[in-house]
Amino acid sequence: MNFLAHYYFERYAPESERILGAILPDLLKNVDKRYGFHPQQFEESLFAHPKTMWISEGWYRHVEVDKIFHSSIYFLDHCHVFRKMLVPVVEHLPIRASFLAHIAIELLLDHLLIENEQVNPVRLYEHLEQVNRPIIERYLNTIGEIDLERFFSFYEGFLRSRYILEYKDVSNLSYALFNICKRLWNFEATDRDLVNLTQCLVDYKDAYLTNYIDIFHEIQRKIV
Repeated sequence: MNFLAHYYFERYAPESERILGAILPDLLKNVDKRYGFHPQQFEESLFAHPKTMWISEGWYRHVEVDKIFHSSIYFLDHCHVFRKMLVPVVEHLPIRASFLAHIAIELLLDHLLIENEQVNPVRLYEHLEQVNRPIIERYLNTIGEIDLERFFSFYEGFLRSRYILEYKDVSNLSYALFNICKRLWNFEATDRDLVNLTQCLVDYKDAYLTNYIDIFHEIQRKIV
């Protein structure tokens, strides 16, 4: 799941640090896809301070939510169906349609959460801005070797741009999806590619995602 979907499960949490923890694994992957950390190995240190403990609690929930979501029939079925729709859109590009379907479903869920006012993305950013940098540094220094300068350069840009707010417009998802794909493949998307992908996203959303909230309810029931 993407940032807003993870926020959905923490939207009533009073601790801003917990909300940061719920998206921190994805923030780190955006900085360096090779990053992989296991905070549970450092609980004695992290749980000694309530704020770093809350970050870990959010992190654990992130892992649990992703595990349930990615193994769900809902997700697997949607990826299978959407992949077939995307093949003619990207067959002239090096993009793997199965990969695009995976991330497109996740971004569409974020879009639908905004469109239907299930979450307030502005509030997400307000929470993140409340977390003190020294707390984040302490956490990151504890869980492993992380290039802090590189991380905070990305993180501060993430907060400043507030680009998730743009997910309310489906056409902006197309730009985001192609940019994600460019991390793996070398290509240039034309205006026609953007139009075609946007139309595909709209068609899929209207035809297949009217019951999108069901997966959130399913995950909520299964969360320990």
